Amino acid sequence: MTLEKTVAQLLGIVWSPALVGLCLLVGLYFSVRTRFIQLRGLPEMLKLMFQGRSSAAGVSSFQALSLSLSSRVGVGNIAGVAMAIAYGGPGAIFWMWIVAFLGASSAFVESTLAQIYKQRDSKGMYRGGPAYYIEKGLGKRWYAVLFAISTVIGCGMLLPGTQSNAIVSALDEAWAVPGWITAAGIGTVVAMVIFGGVRRIAQVAQVIVPFMAVGYLLVAAVVMALNLDAVPEMFAIILRSAFGQDAAFGAMIGTAIQWGVRRGVMSNEAGMGSGAHPAAAAEVSHPVKQGLVQACSVYIDTIVVCSATAFLILSTGAYNVYDPSLPSQLMVANVPGLEAGPRFVQQAVESALPGFGRSFIALAIIPFAFTTILALYYTAETNVVYMVRNRHSPVVMALFRCGFIGAMLYSALNTAEVAWSLGDIGVGLMTWLNVIALLLLQKPAFAALRDYEASRGKGQDPVFRPDPHTVPSCTVWVGAR
Repeated sequence: MTLEKTVAQLLGIVWSPALVGLCLLVGLYFSVRTRFIQLRGLPEMLKLMFQGRSSAAGVSSFQALSLSLSSRVGVGNIAGVAMAIAYGGPGAIFWMWIVAFLGASSAFVESTLAQIYKQRDSKGMYRGGPAYYIEKGLGKRWYAVLFAISTVIGCGMLLPGTQSNAIVSALDEAWAVPGWITAAGIGTVVAMVIFGGVRRIAQVAQVIVPFMAVGYLLVAAVVMALNLDAVPEMFAIILRSAFGQDAAFGAMIGTAIQWGVRRGVMSNEAGMGSGAHPAAAAEVSHPVKQGLVQACSVYIDTIVVCSATAFLILSTGAYNVYDPSLPSQLMVANVPGLEAGPRFVQQAVESALPGFGRSFIALAIIPFAFTTILALYYTAETNVVYMVRNRHSPVVMALFRCGFIGAMLYSALNTAEVAWSLGDIGVGLMTWLNVIALLLLQKPAFAALRDYEASRGKGQDPVFRPDPHTVPSCTVWVGAR
């Protein structure tokens, strides 16, 4: 059996309709339980985003947000959206919006739990995430280790390849740069940063992320303005396709949901658990503060950046759509011969701004992918540290870093289909384990939310002093300010 077929079979098992339904239903459940915190808490999210300072143990809220957005805002926002349209039709974009709206509540719960159960490592730095709250909150070390292993595999070996592969593809399309030269450059720069530690990663992220996102959105706005007459039909085709009402995509409703949820979770990471790791690193006075900030990051990722890519592609018509029953056949062939991924977006911008599009998207993808690679490294490293009981072993860390770079370079030079399928498998494994843990360990997050809202109701700046009977085992917060 070929590698491609083996990977495809594993992907079908991991991303079954059960996982798609689980992501949507859990997001809806948490939305109801929190009384739709993702809506009523939006003003508070925007205010908290720029508050707080770093400390000797943790980074600031904005640095943690930037680190989280580094992982969320990446190639998935460009190539991932293009692939969702190619394989799920325009309706997949609607389901990406739905999973972002519902998933923001899941992101709130997981990030609040990550803050509640965070710990200090041997260097005094905050560490946290699903493995930590599974062990401390559920008391199940074996389950926590299982999640940690899946995260090291997913974020440390499978997902980085989607980013490096997209850089190779975009530079080849723009300037015909040989893949091995691009891969060597990526490996060198990533090595220089990850050997500098989490503070260097956070410092790099807080500078690059806002700059790259604003630049990309400005170009998207210009292209949209140049194709303004196509905008009404663009929204119409998204909505018709999402519910199987479009003549061309009427039979694709199930495929649209599947691809919309899969690409949505891979992009915004809500429920996947990876966003909880940088959330735990923040220095805040109350866990809910960072939970709200991280919920907002889901909106920034999907509702803003992913939508910009979708509008670029659909308003210019720079896309193909594959027949779900005959994957080798095209139902729509607007750009025949063009592979799904960053090339769709390059063609979209090129059609509106000739001589600019291919180069701009290639340049945009580099920081998008680079910061995501760094954030994935941090997430995987946190789980390595967890498995060695919060100790920093120079040998273990050196071996892990070399393995991370090696896996990233392998996928960079492989086919895009294999790279993205491997990444989807990593996302699916983590999501299964984390969502089940969230359902089992939801009460402390809701108790923290009630405590936060009670303090805000009294006009106080909330400070978390947990009741050991209600929220046990959160040792960092004992004797809080």
